[in-house]
Order: sequence, then C-alpha cells, then structure tokens
Amino acid sequence: MITLTHLSNLDRAIIAGPDSTELYAALRRRGFVRVGLPSPFRLRKAICAVGLITAGDSFAKFEMALAQVAPLLGNTATVAVLISSNESGLALKIRKRLEQLGFRIEAGVRCHQGLVLSARRQGFAQIARAA
Repeated sequence: MITLTHLSNLDRAIIAGPDSTELYAALRRRGFVRVGLPSPFRLRKAICAVGLITAGDSFAKFEMALAQVAPLLGNTATVAVLISSNESGLALKIRKRLEQLGFRIEAGVRCHQGLVLSARRQGFAQIARAA
C-alpha cells in the first residue's frame, strides 16, 4: 500500500476500515508519524494526501470506511484499498464506486493479504468549482 500510494514520511494519511488500528500501528513502527485514524472528536480536520482503507470482505465495510476518509482527502489525493476477499465481484464494485467519486484506478496488485487497488483523484478541483 505504501509503494502504490507513494506515501512518504512527510505525507499526511488517514486510515479507516476493519483492520485500521493494526495498519496504523504498523505504519507508526515504520516511522510514519503523520498518519491518523478518523475520529468524530477531531476539532480541526486536516487535509490528507493519502487515504488507506482496509475493506475486509464486505462492500458495506468499504462504504463505511470510505465515508470516514473521503471528507478528509485533498483534491489530488491517492487512495489504496486492501480487499481481503478473493471474490472478483467485490473488487469490481469497489472500483466502480471509486470511479464515481472521481478517482482513477492506477494499479491493482495481489499480495498475501488479498488485493490492493490504488486510485488517484485527478481534476477534482475543477469538478468541485464547476458544481
């Protein structure tokens, strides 16, 4: 997920989903200090360059995590989604939903935990201004 999103130690990232606390802890151990979890108690909402979502094996879990992450992402943000299910229909649903939100799928990579989709939001600033 780090390689696909080009996440650096200087980037601000938001993590959501069923396994988000484990991913958060792993990134902190690797030295990523500007990562966080969505919190309803956050007073100031920072704009994040990267969103990392662990979707598990359910589209509903993905939708819930995406709803937490989307308001915190910048206009040119990158999102990586870890899908632990081998069901191809789930990956297609997630891909379609990301494309509806203005993300363009850049890569899809199989790993030992499942499938990771990477998408970048491009031209979202122009869309927001036009609306």
